[in-house]
Amino acid sequence: MLVIIDYGMGNLASVFNAFKKIGVLPVVSSDVSVVKKAEYLVLPGVGAFEDAIKNLRELGLDKCILEHIESGKPFLGICLGLHLLFEKSYENGQFRGLGVLKGEVVRFNVNLPVPHMGWNSVKIVKHDEMINGIKDGSYFYFDHSYYVRPSDDEVVILQSEYGVDFVVAIKKENVMGFQFHPEKSHNNGLKLLENFKNFKRYIC
Repeated sequence: MLVIIDYGMGNLASVFNAFKKIGVLPVVSSDVSVVKKAEYLVLPGVGAFEDAIKNLRELGLDKCILEHIESGKPFLGICLGLHLLFEKSYENGQFRGLGVLKGEVVRFNVNLPVPHMGWNSVKIVKHDEMINGIKDGSYFYFDHSYYVRPSDDEVVILQSEYGVDFVVAIKKENVMGFQFHPEKSHNNGLKLLENFKNFKRYIC
């Protein structure tokens, strides 16, 4: 069962429909008992980091996410869902994240319009099964003002550039995350969701 976590932070329908297009019928839920049964867990999200982490903790979903990841089952964070995996964010203050990945979330400090919105190309940093079928220079859809800075370069698989080079995809064991929106990125995005669907449980 693939569960999309509903924690009040948007764009669930587009993620749901994208998985349907690749033959997966997800369950959308905020119920801890349902989330705990997931074999695949997806954390999407649009909005403020502070509200998002607060909602997860109030619903008890933060613990579910950590238990799921610790069990070795596949986990995917999209946009804000990726940000929440890190130790801290400097979005409108300083807030503690889930701490699954070491590093921080910072705002673009560039002489370009922020948010970074629209299509942009990506560069393959590290080949991984999660990006099978994706070519260097492929385009994906972005909509964000903040980006992640991992402490460990080994988790980085894709980068992009918007006045500064920044990380757009990570993979560590069974944990995957995208800064862009695969659900809005047409065939390239669907290919990544298919790769996630085909990912098997990580055995330590």
